[in-house]
Amino acid sequence: MARRTVFGMVAGLCFAAANTVPAAAETLASALSSAYVTSGLLDQNRAVLRAADEDVAQAVASLRPVLSWSGTVARSYGSSRSYVSSPGQPLLGVPPSGDWQWQASTTTTASIDLIASMTVYAGGSRVMGFNAAREAVLATRAALVAVEQDVLYDAVSAFMDVRRATETVMLRRNNVRVIGEELRAARDRFEVGEVTRTDVAAAEARLAEARSALAGAEGDLAISRETYKSVIGHYPNGLVPPSGLPRLPATVEGAKAQALRNHPNLTQLRHSVAANDISVKIAEAQMEPTVTVRGTWGVDETFDSRSASRGGTVSIGVDGPIYQGGALSSAVRQAMANRDASRAQLYTAGKNVERTVGSAYASLRIAQASLTSTGEQVRAAQVAFNGIREEATLGARTTLDVLDAEQELLDARAARISAQVDQTVAAYAVLASVGQLTAEALALDVPRYDPSEYYNLVKTAPVRSQQGEDLNRVLRALGKN
Repeated sequence: MARRTVFGMVAGLCFAAANTVPAAAETLASALSSAYVTSGLLDQNRAVLRAADEDVAQAVASLRPVLSWSGTVARSYGSSRSYVSSPGQPLLGVPPSGDWQWQASTTTTASIDLIASMTVYAGGSRVMGFNAAREAVLATRAALVAVEQDVLYDAVSAFMDVRRATETVMLRRNNVRVIGEELRAARDRFEVGEVTRTDVAAAEARLAEARSALAGAEGDLAISRETYKSVIGHYPNGLVPPSGLPRLPATVEGAKAQALRNHPNLTQLRHSVAANDISVKIAEAQMEPTVTVRGTWGVDETFDSRSASRGGTVSIGVDGPIYQGGALSSAVRQAMANRDASRAQLYTAGKNVERTVGSAYASLRIAQASLTSTGEQVRAAQVAFNGIREEATLGARTTLDVLDAEQELLDARAARISAQVDQTVAAYAVLASVGQLTAEALALDVPRYDPSEYYNLVKTAPVRSQQGEDLNRVLRALGKN
């Protein structure tokens, strides 16, 4: 299938309403595809990934010059007191006459400045910040894969739970029908004196129990249908049982090795450890001096006169910490502690992944063994039920014997249904434990989400360009703009 991305798709899915069902029967693959396309949890985490991509763009922007402007219009007003002499010729040797007077003054000025600045050295913290942001993006991508696995596993569980509930309801209905026939037969035989009233009462009690169990099974089916709709996106209809199990690693040891290499939880933690390693270096770089180049050019105008000025400055500034009360050293120690914690978390997660793989294989083997044994149990219980019912018609068995045999056959069939469901769910749990329960690994026919597409558009921090227009187009396609 040709690779498609989510950016080019327009979802055309039609969701089933409460009283409508899809026209065609549904396979497990189609249910998984629907869950993948309609999952709000995947949409949420894709948005989280896009936000992490923007951190890279902002880290790139910190490496570039900053261009800004500022403008000011100011009106100054006030008054000053000065000595004002009287008009006329003063006498020789006599100071001129006059008086001290207050004089008001106002001035209106305007200025506009263009400012360019760039940090040329900061101990390498800005470049390391870019590297840390990139590691965070890779960690978030792995987290998205983990969410995808959860969504698909929930879809498998919902599909198989509906299958289990549906077959259980059919089994319970058949049980009610069979016990109803036994009750009618018991009443007929009671009328002719072949059985006692006790036999009829036992059949009546067993029929009431069967009807109660049927009501419970129908309730479980209704609950499973609602869960299915929540996970898959529509109500189930005519679910087709899976034709087989997915391909799994041949050995537990091989599966564990694959999980340690590819499990998204471990991949996420590896990148988190790398980001925390960089964070230690960033904290250490905060103790280094910062060198900044700054240039300004501006115009000043005075509205009350013809005076004006224009000009600019170019400066190089250097600053650095001398004493901050131990805050910088504390930040370094804190970054180291976070790094050590993430390393320990990675080690623990690796052990947990190995344990999960082993447990998943054990559950699969248990389900397979249970499926084999329940198959034999159903065969034997069927033979026993047929024989006891035949013996009952000859008077060698009581009605209670027939009802007990029917119950044993019912239990065997129910156990076989559960074993079939458990085997399928356990197989997909093995896939999830090794990190292979994804749309790509399962070859689902869905538009694939390419996490690198958005990243490639924003990693250079576009503003006004063809690349920026492409980004706007992508956001519109996603319905985010």
